[in-house]
Amino acid sequence: MPESDDLSKPYWDGLRESRLRVQRCTHCQTWQFGPEWICHKCHAFDPAWVDVAPHGRIFSWERVWHPSHACLKGHGPYLVVLVELPDAGGLRMLGNLLGDPLQQVHIGAPVTGVFEHHSQPFPHTLLQWTIPPCTPPDR
Repeated sequence: MPESDDLSKPYWDGLRESRLRVQRCTHCQTWQFGPEWICHKCHAFDPAWVDVAPHGRIFSWERVWHPSHACLKGHGPYLVVLVELPDAGGLRMLGNLLGDPLQQVHIGAPVTGVFEHHSQPFPHTLLQWTIPPCTPPDR
C-alpha cells in the first residue's frame, strides 16, 4: 500500500469515499493514470481529478503464483487484471480480481470495482475488481 502524497492524495481520498478518481487534462482532455503533475500528451500543468464509474472490461490478466511482496506470502495464487475504463476514454488500470483465483478469466469480460475499506494496520481503501454475476436476458 503506497503512502498518500500531495500528488496521489485525491485518488486515495476518493477511494475512501467509494469514488474512483482519475486525472483528465483541462486543456486537451486526455485521460491519465497514475497521477502526474503534468499532462502526458500536451504537458499542461493542471490535470483535474474527475470521478468515473468503476466499471470496465478486462484488457489483460495474469494469474500470480509467487508472492511479489513478503505480505503476500501464503496468499497465492491470485489474479491481477488490467481493466479498461470506457468512461475514462479507455484508460487502463491494474488491480486484483476477486473470487476464485483459479476461475476462468476472459479478455473483454465486464468487471465492476469494489471498494475494500480496511481499518488495520491503518485506515485505507483498496480498489479491487469483480466479475458481476450473469443475469439472464429478459424474455
